[in-house]
Amino acid sequence: MPFVRTLHGDISPEEMKITYAHEHIVCRPPYWVEKKESDLLLDDKEKSLLDVQDFVDLGGKTIVDATAVDYGRDVAAVADIAERLSMHIIGTAGFNKSFLWDAAIPVHLQKKLGEFRSYGDWIEHTSVQGLTNHVTAEVEQGLEDTSHRAGQVKFGTGYNRITPLEEKTIRAVARAHHETGAPVHSHTEVGTMALEQIELLKKEDVPLDRVSFGHMDRNPDPYYHEQVAKTGAFLSFDGIGKIKYAPESTRLHCIFKLVEKGYASQILISGDTARKSYYRHYDYGPGLAYILESWVPRFIDEADQLGLDGKNLIHQFFVENPARCMTFHR
Repeated sequence: MPFVRTLHGDISPEEMKITYAHEHIVCRPPYWVEKKESDLLLDDKEKSLLDVQDFVDLGGKTIVDATAVDYGRDVAAVADIAERLSMHIIGTAGFNKSFLWDAAIPVHLQKKLGEFRSYGDWIEHTSVQGLTNHVTAEVEQGLEDTSHRAGQVKFGTGYNRITPLEEKTIRAVARAHHETGAPVHSHTEVGTMALEQIELLKKEDVPLDRVSFGHMDRNPDPYYHEQVAKTGAFLSFDGIGKIKYAPESTRLHCIFKLVEKGYASQILISGDTARKSYYRHYDYGPGLAYILESWVPRFIDEADQLGLDGKNLIHQFFVENPARCMTFHR
């Protein structure tokens, strides 16, 4: 029976309803803690809850929290938010990208991961099978020292390259996917290296229609997007609202190009709202409300002007596609 795994148990795909495909809710990334980058520390559960409440008030039901172990997640806090607001949050097993791995492993994780100097040290000195076992346990037993299980497995690579340790984590995550049936999510730095990641996933026999590639809108290249889409993979446009990278018109253009080429069923939407200055209730940013409140009406208007069915596309992007993407397949 198909199912989606949330922090509070397994649900049917139909129960997900309106979904953001890539967010961060409460996290204290060790790398940014060491760098004293306060803007990148989402460290106030109650403020985060207020933004999630805005999402729920606008009809949202599910958020995929893409925070992996090396990004300082607070599993208990995020699970509490989901419970208090009667909504679904999907947790993430796996890894992010290598430049974050210079950070020291927090004390509370040293017993589980081993007394290594850093995340990079742990990954370097652990076998692929050992890393696979770690990711598999996060899906089947629980994230860190909790009973809240992950609903997707994740890997990441840096800008314009894949390091040997990143390749190692890709292989471990791919094998954990085969062990668990969990969907796979990829971090691509500035939207690069997706095609190279795909070649590694093929070598590990991962069906590409089980994979979502994040940050595709950071590389606003319709030809590149089409090459990814041709594999059957999902493309996550998860920088909505980040005008410092590109105007919304650029993102909309890329999405419309994919729709016109027949790939509407492979598009996911979110904000990757990972800074205090993005959150409305931390620092008066656009917040988790922005996409449903402002971006969706604009999308529908522009889609209709192009002769596309804007409302139907929105239902695909936020309901149908996430439900297919996040479903486990044994």
